[in-house]
Amino acid sequence: MTFIWKNHRYLILRRFTQISILVLYFGANAWGWNVLMGNLSSSLLFGMIPLSDPYAALQIFAAGAVLTTDLLIGAGIITLFYLAIGGRAFCSWVCPINIITDFSAFVRRTFHFDRVQKKQPASRNIRYWVLVMSLIISFILGITAFEFISPISMVHRGLVFGLGLGWAAMLIIFLFDLFVLKDGWCGHICPLGAFYSLLGKFSFIKVQHDADKCTGCMECKVVCPEKQVLFMVDKESSPVLSGECTSCARCIEICNHDALHFSIRNLKN
Repeated sequence: MTFIWKNHRYLILRRFTQISILVLYFGANAWGWNVLMGNLSSSLLFGMIPLSDPYAALQIFAAGAVLTTDLLIGAGIITLFYLAIGGRAFCSWVCPINIITDFSAFVRRTFHFDRVQKKQPASRNIRYWVLVMSLIISFILGITAFEFISPISMVHRGLVFGLGLGWAAMLIIFLFDLFVLKDGWCGHICPLGAFYSLLGKFSFIKVQHDADKCTGCMECKVVCPEKQVLFMVDKESSPVLSGECTSCARCIEICNHDALHFSIRNLKN
C-alpha cells in the first residue's frame, strides 16, 4: 500500500479531483445540488460565485457578443486561480479528456508502440496556431468556434447530461493518441491547453529539479506528456519554467531519487 501511494499518489489525487468535479456537476443536473452547477465553460459555485473559462470568454468577445458582468468576474477568478497554481493544472487535474489520453499513453508504453513510431510527425506548436485560428474564425463567423466543436465540452456534457456524441469523441481521441500521434490531442492540438500554457508561464508553483540527486536515468521523460519541459534533467538544478508543464507530477512520482518536487517559484527566475 505504501509503494502504491508513493509511486501513484498524485495520479490518485488527480483522478479523485477529476471524478469529484464530474460528480458535483452530475449531482447539480440530476439531484439539484448547488455546489457546482453548469459546465466547464460556465459554472456557478455554491449558487453565487460565477466561474467562467477565460478562453471561452475570449471567443465570445471575438465573436462580437457583449460580455456580461458575471462572465467577466468568472473569467477573472479562473484566470487568477491558474496564474497562481499553473495554467495547465487544468489539463491534468480537471479536464476529463486527460483520463482518456493518460490511458492511451499507458497502453502505448505497455505495448512499446513508440518503438514503431520513432519520430513525432507533428510540432507541438500546432496548438498555438489552432488557438489563434479559433479566435479569427470566431471573429469572422460570429460564433465561439472551438466551443462549437470542442471534444472537451462533448465529453463533459456527455458524462454529466448523457453521453450522446461524447462516446465518439472519447473513442476518436483515444485511437488518435494511440495509433497516430503520441500525446496527440493534449500535446499538439488542443487550443485550450495552449491558452493555459500562456498562463502557466507566470505561475508560482513549479516542478523543481535537483541536479545533485539526479542520476540521469531519464525515467521522468518517459512518463512526462510534455518531456521538452524537462530539458534541465541530468544537467542543472532549475525549476520547470515552461508554461507547457501540466503539473501532473508523474515525473515526481517516478523519480526514485527525489530529484524532482513541487516548489514555490523564485520570482527572480
